[in-house]
Amino acid sequence: MKSPDVVIVGAGIVGAACAMRLAEHGLRVHIVESREIAGGATAAGMGHLCVIDDSPAQAAITRLSCAQWRAFAEELPRDAEYSACGTLWVARDDSEMELARSKQSQYHEMGVRARFIDGSSICEIEPELSPRVVAGVRVEDDAVVYAPVATRFMLDRAQYHGATVAKHAVAKQLTHDGLILNDKERLSCAAVVVATGVEAPRLIPGLPVRPRKGQLAITDRGPVMCRHQIVELAYIKNAHGHADESVSFNVQPRPTGQILIGSSRSYHDQTQEIDDRMMRIMLERAVEYLPALADRRVLRMWTGFRAATPDSLPIIGHHPIVKSVLIASGHEGLGLTNSLATAHLICSSLTGTAPEIDPSPYLPERFASSLRELAT
Repeated sequence: MKSPDVVIVGAGIVGAACAMRLAEHGLRVHIVESREIAGGATAAGMGHLCVIDDSPAQAAITRLSCAQWRAFAEELPRDAEYSACGTLWVARDDSEMELARSKQSQYHEMGVRARFIDGSSICEIEPELSPRVVAGVRVEDDAVVYAPVATRFMLDRAQYHGATVAKHAVAKQLTHDGLILNDKERLSCAAVVVATGVEAPRLIPGLPVRPRKGQLAITDRGPVMCRHQIVELAYIKNAHGHADESVSFNVQPRPTGQILIGSSRSYHDQTQEIDDRMMRIMLERAVEYLPALADRRVLRMWTGFRAATPDSLPIIGHHPIVKSVLIASGHEGLGLTNSLATAHLICSSLTGTAPEIDPSPYLPERFASSLRELAT
């Protein structure tokens, strides 16, 4: 490749999506990844693709991205395990039932297919749920996908359109006309897209992204226990709040007959080790909602780190001071969901095409007071 038009730092799902869309648009793209493809948060997550209604900005980007995922799903290989299983948000008391009704109404206003389900009907579609579950909302078109395979497919597509990939190449420093790698090699380009999740502040001084640890567990194989991604209604409050730690019921059926169990959030614990106390709370909460889980054996547990921002929205667009640098980070637990919409906004910024949603809620300019000039 001649000197690239764009260098993308990070080959997780967000970086891969950006590479694919930019290469499809005809730009010369080079991807720099410090470790294995999809080796960070992309590999650690649950693979949930979901429309979130907690704010207009979150609703706009997740709705756009999920629509793009539905169109893209037809091209994915079988081992990406895309499944339009839907999301079932469940309520356990009268106040949560009213929240479920409100949630269904909000989805309806957004044009998202969602159905309120009362307690008697919810037992028919998910018979293993606890009888304490009194209602739910089924978001019909939500899905799950195996993110590592989807990421590699996107990079293959980018390479088909001329992109190049350098693995185990560490971006040490951004410059106004490119970046410097760990072997002191300089890459010159018109634009650099930083898509490194929790590691983005290392390259971008003052970027308000901090790691939020999560833990997941997966069971052994067994009879079908659930058919939907099932999530408690308190999940959004926990995910987009900023308590030091929280646990929410969140389970996903896998094609293998296993059950993937989540989820926890913690700011204070920055280690890779399993937090036994948090894991115990998470598993106990899962059994409260899905009692049959008590008879399943946990085969594996792991941790990962979400890239959290102060306002719970991703940071997407040009650096307010160094215009040759673009940021695609801060997605928290929605990096997979929002990857294609993020790529769409980045591509729109670099090609001058009109985006399908208003990009202003996600622009780095909202944090201009903390972002600083690059080191020289």
